[in-house]
Amino acid sequence: MAVYFYWGEDSFARDRAVQMLQAKTLDEAWASFNLDKIGPDQTNGVIHALNQAMTPPFGMGGRFILLSNTTIGQRCSEELLAELDRTLSAIPDTSTLVFTSDSKPDGRLKSTKLLQKHAKVQEFSPIPPWKGDQLAQQVRDVAGIIGVKLDRSAVEYLVEAVGNNTRQLHNELEKIRLFASSLGNTGALTAAIIEPLITTTSQNTLKLFAAIRQGKTAEALDMLGDLVRQNEPSPVIARTLVGQFRQYLWVKLMIESGERDDSAIAAAAEIKNPKQLYFLRKDIAPMSLAALQKTLPLLMELEYQLKRTSDEVSVLQIKTIELCALFAR
Repeated sequence: MAVYFYWGEDSFARDRAVQMLQAKTLDEAWASFNLDKIGPDQTNGVIHALNQAMTPPFGMGGRFILLSNTTIGQRCSEELLAELDRTLSAIPDTSTLVFTSDSKPDGRLKSTKLLQKHAKVQEFSPIPPWKGDQLAQQVRDVAGIIGVKLDRSAVEYLVEAVGNNTRQLHNELEKIRLFASSLGNTGALTAAIIEPLITTTSQNTLKLFAAIRQGKTAEALDMLGDLVRQNEPSPVIARTLVGQFRQYLWVKLMIESGERDDSAIAAAAEIKNPKQLYFLRKDIAPMSLAALQKTLPLLMELEYQLKRTSDEVSVLQIKTIELCALFAR
């Protein structure tokens, strides 16, 4: 396929995918002739990209055209739509045309439907921090690409240390690869071996959630302070808390309604591994359903206020105190 549309907020993973396509397409000796990178501020950038895609490459290799941060998935004039319709199906195999965007394409637009028809559309969004199974699989996948062997304890340690930060994950695994190579170690590395190498934060949002659900106000505020100092985005903190409390609320509702089938509970709470319920049940047992039901309105108010204030820290602190109060013992 000659046309690609990569979208999502994980710009590091998205850019790496673009670089891999570029490496497959271009002959480096002819890159100055066959590489076109077009920014969002360039006048008629989409038309220019389409014209370049129709131009045969010079010398060896193919032609690579990157149109970054495009808005054709959000708005597209009739004139531009007609040009897309005319060109996308005719792009030769000697050209690779890549569109990138931070935003999800609007499925209602004709331009998006054209892209879905003629391009490979791929999402690059960060894995939610509470989806541990997916984060662990990401660690294993990236480790396989880089050439690092990790045992289960090492995978779990990296999930805890870097979360869904793909840039840091790649950097840490590169360090681990160089370290293992210097030792001549070809076996699977353990958490004990890699721990001294990892740049890890002292807290993360999941630990903040754990402190809140136990009603430990002082501890939760300390963790929140650490997250702020580490420049963790406030919307990310809020989204993680929403996801965690929503999951716990679903499990509590299902259990108190008399449901005993772990598969049914896991499906309702969007838990991929039903075995995880064994640990969730222990966490949820001392939490009242009434308290859990009160968390979501507070968190919705938190998200609303974060969008309308310049003092995000104070808003986060107030809501953390209010959430902890629900579970104080």
